[in-house]
Amino acid sequence: MKPRVSLQDSALRNGNFSLRIAPVRSADVGLYEALVTYRTEVHSCHVELGVITVTLSPPNPVIGNELLLMSCNSSHRASLMETCWFHNEHLGPTSRKVCSLSRTLSISRPAMSDAGSWRCQLQYSDKEIISATFNLQILGFDGPANPVVYAAAGSAAD
Repeated sequence: MKPRVSLQDSALRNGNFSLRIAPVRSADVGLYEALVTYRTEVHSCHVELGVITVTLSPPNPVIGNELLLMSCNSSHRASLMETCWFHNEHLGPTSRKVCSLSRTLSISRPAMSDAGSWRCQLQYSDKEIISATFNLQILGFDGPANPVVYAAAGSAAD
């Protein structure tokens, strides 16, 4: 897994044996064990790593007005109860929330207003809630509905 895995040597002296994996990949899912030997004592720790992935079709950046499918999947083993998608949830009146049983959200004609922060949240039968956030980029034009723009002579027009 090198060079994606690291231990912080300075933290080891303080008893912190944390393992850092960056970036995490789907294949990294599984049970990890740490064994620490100090003099005659052996200590162990088990940690299970789960992974959540968000996929876009077509991939990011998305061209405006093309069908967009956003899927959210997790390695969690319980039954999926609900998937919720949040768009710009902390930005006030422009925020949106869509919930369904499907892991996939479909946007038939994405516009520039669909760009920004999206979070998928998966809720499972064992009450586990898992989420991932990503930034959606849309390529397109964000202009007036009427393609005619008037500007005074001598001024600037955008």
